[in-house]
Amino acid sequence: MNQGRTVFAQLIKLVSHKEFNRCVARYGGNKSVRSFSCWNQFLSMAFAQLTHRESLRDIEVCLAAQGRKLYHAGFSGPIKRATLADANETRDWRIYRDFAHSLIRIARPLYAHSELARELDATAYALDATTIDLCLSLFPWATFRRNKGAIKLHTLLEIHSAIPVFIAITPGSVHEINLLDTLVPEPGSFIIMDRGYVDFQRLYRLQTALTFFVIRTKGNLRFRRRYSHSHDRTTGVYSDQTIVLTGPKTKTLYPVALRRVHYYSAETDQRLVLLTNNFSIPALTVASLYRDRWQIELFFKWIKQHLRIKNFFGTSDNSVKTQIWIAISVYLLVAIVKKRFGLQQDLYTLLQILSLTLFEKTPILGLLQQSQHNLDLVHDVNQLKLLNI
Repeated sequence: MNQGRTVFAQLIKLVSHKEFNRCVARYGGNKSVRSFSCWNQFLSMAFAQLTHRESLRDIEVCLAAQGRKLYHAGFSGPIKRATLADANETRDWRIYRDFAHSLIRIARPLYAHSELARELDATAYALDATTIDLCLSLFPWATFRRNKGAIKLHTLLEIHSAIPVFIAITPGSVHEINLLDTLVPEPGSFIIMDRGYVDFQRLYRLQTALTFFVIRTKGNLRFRRRYSHSHDRTTGVYSDQTIVLTGPKTKTLYPVALRRVHYYSAETDQRLVLLTNNFSIPALTVASLYRDRWQIELFFKWIKQHLRIKNFFGTSDNSVKTQIWIAISVYLLVAIVKKRFGLQQDLYTLLQILSLTLFEKTPILGLLQQSQHNLDLVHDVNQLKLLNI
């Protein structure tokens, strides 16, 4: 029930203030702080993400315009850009990383009953990285190429929920394959990867950890076929083989058998040669798992288009990581709202509605449901116009 709280305050109320304070205390975030706490910093940066602010001045001006409503939105006072800039530079970014992980723990069970989760009876993750270009002269720590700076957002995404469960932010010069060394393998789960992650020593580590993988292989792979399994070519599966590696190094790095699935997708006119260490699921399921890897590409596209992770409010390593982790927290918060309220709108639509209504004093559930009703009416009117034509 709405008790005079703004939509922003109702949205933020869905997160645990106690958990946030635990994250702050873990790294001494509020030590020697007089007024502008880590909570106010989080609220300011979350507001910037939800309303698509482009700069610190933009944040300051827009919040000042809502000065009478700031208290009801959860702010303790007016926000000054110099104070916010200093907080982003000095407050430990790990506070917001840990808080984002607490939101991940809330979001994952809400998406546990999706179609893919029920069909596979195992958790499937997609592992990939995306590059965010930066100016090397402004971000000298973000090394990438000789005259170009960038950071990489390495992500392990739970496919059926589109929830990131592991994120690492590194300079662009760090190769994606190194992140396999930092992952803690989950026995019985599947990790889906593109061929940039082909490293048989690291893949064998997954094998010994009882973790399954599906990976697209490179064209120069040297192997010997041990056995060909029966398959239905009408499904697009051209071959399903048990193989062993024969390369001078690869046969030592990965000394046990692998499964090789050759699949042709008529929809995309693309041939895929996939390797996996799982011999029990159907070959078509192996191909389907790899196709589902595109969920992570959609995730990268979504956050780049709709969250502020390309224009940064500071140039230090700490400031950039703080902004990215708060952006991820906003993504997770919107995902939680979608499931908690049983909404049909996609995350983009919810984000657009929230961006325009943050300081309205109306029940958030009624607002989002009414917006869905209005969208349905517009859709019905458009359909009628098409029929009349």
